[in-house]
Amino acid sequence: MKINGFKINIDEADLHNRIENQMRKIELIDENNQSYLELSDGDKKALRYLVNAAKIMNDVALEMDHPLNLTQKQALEVAAADSSYAADALKLFNSLNGVVGYNGLDKEPVEIFEGIHAYEGRNFYPTDLDEQELFTIIGQMLDAGKTEQVQKILSARTMVRREGNELKAIDYTEYFADEFSEIANELECAAHFTTDELFKDYLGWQAQALLQNNEEMDILADKHWAQMQDTPLEFTISRENYDDKLTPKIFTNKELCARLNKLNIKPVPKDMLGIRVGIVNKKGTELLLKFKDEMIKLADLMPFSNTYAQNVGGKKGLKQTMVDADIVALTGDYALCRGGITTAQNLPNNDKPALSHGGGRRNVYHRQVRAGSDKEKIKKILDGLVSADLHKYYDEEADHLFTIGHENGHSLGPDSSYQTALGVYQHIIEEHKADVISAAMMPQYVKNGIINDELLKKIYTTWIIRRHFMIAFPADMEAHRVADLIEYNFLSEYGAFWFDDNKKLHIDFDKMQSGCQELLKEIIKVQLSKSPETAKVFVDRWTAWKEMNEYIANFKKNLGIRPYINIVSHF
Repeated sequence: MKINGFKINIDEADLHNRIENQMRKIELIDENNQSYLELSDGDKKALRYLVNAAKIMNDVALEMDHPLNLTQKQALEVAAADSSYAADALKLFNSLNGVVGYNGLDKEPVEIFEGIHAYEGRNFYPTDLDEQELFTIIGQMLDAGKTEQVQKILSARTMVRREGNELKAIDYTEYFADEFSEIANELECAAHFTTDELFKDYLGWQAQALLQNNEEMDILADKHWAQMQDTPLEFTISRENYDDKLTPKIFTNKELCARLNKLNIKPVPKDMLGIRVGIVNKKGTELLLKFKDEMIKLADLMPFSNTYAQNVGGKKGLKQTMVDADIVALTGDYALCRGGITTAQNLPNNDKPALSHGGGRRNVYHRQVRAGSDKEKIKKILDGLVSADLHKYYDEEADHLFTIGHENGHSLGPDSSYQTALGVYQHIIEEHKADVISAAMMPQYVKNGIINDELLKKIYTTWIIRRHFMIAFPADMEAHRVADLIEYNFLSEYGAFWFDDNKKLHIDFDKMQSGCQELLKEIIKVQLSKSPETAKVFVDRWTAWKEMNEYIANFKKNLGIRPYINIVSHF
């Protein structure tokens, strides 16, 4: 079957099997949820406008991701009315939120249509532009004295297109002017109805930031967003740059990097946009704030802490808000479910100028994403791969506590200049750092009375089983999963955990603590090196895929893997 001239790339029976047997559902809240029922009438009205904004932003993200996303989606929607084959293809498209993407299981990306492939620069750059031509054009433009244009091309907020033999950068506010105007209008309507003055103020700033080609407006919006601790509603425009694999290639060209450094031009990967809408859950937020209160103490315990400034805050106080949210909508970047889905987020990222201008950060946790699991399958994994004495330590709430430590970990350690200098390895190293900070600092939470020894064992055990029992070798430099494999190899080689002759997991909890401390030292050294070569050596050293990894992967696959995600929204 062809859609817009492109044949569906997956056999009809195979495609239907993926939809029916390999797709799990994440159901967001509806009007019967207690959090929604407790909202004021004004905030209920505001929520509707925020959801409208989220839907519009999804089209923006689709355009950023691939030039054929929107046309193929529209054609699938038409064809799905008369064809179950097209209907299944549309469901897969909505899961990936695009025509192509990884599923976290297969080494090669899932391509829904024959002849439609992914690009390293997504649609941020011309699709026929490779790294060597990018280097050449940037060099020639620098020779011609066009430094300002080069800076825009290598910034986080521009779409890049060809202009003769050169490249031209178009700011997001110009390229997506119509969509951003619609979103800004929805935000202004929401601001009119919301009952919270701080939230109203933030929405106003964010609306203006969408309408002006002015980075200062983004800074002001980010600053207001990061201050919201007690607002009833949660609204975020996410700007993360994991998807652009072309811009970081600049760091592999030493000569070009040297020229850019002299001109104070810092290449930053392009931001993929998304929107999260939710309702703040007060009880869940209370737990987060207990962990937040310890972060200043943890900063002093970071390896080599006297040699760098911490990302956010310091001895004078931590600039960070934290909320647990019942989720209403996840669109754009949040809905790119390609091997996983975000359970929590710590923004702005280190490359965002708001942080260098005195702004803070905000952590938001997604209750509906982390809720719900296959209890029967977990029992089979424990019975088949874990020593019986450890079964009592598997606890999904412990995984949430680990995630809290991970997100807080992004706010500790060397600042953004150390991270971006690692080029294509920056996200792997940063996500790995956040993992290891969480694990290494958990004993401090015991010491300070936030958790007890029993819960610490649950956190370590659950971390290994949920994160390190991988289903496939990481594909395409996938940051979180590469980090998982590094941790697995380091800690197993350290003797923190091992498998007996029956291939059952055992853990030395004392060595887990000391091993995580040692690993944290190593990862901070990598960031402090500011060297992509050092990062590569580190990643290559610790990402071997061994016999036990393959055994675990096959064991889990035989139980049935659901690598695709269906986000069910009710608003």
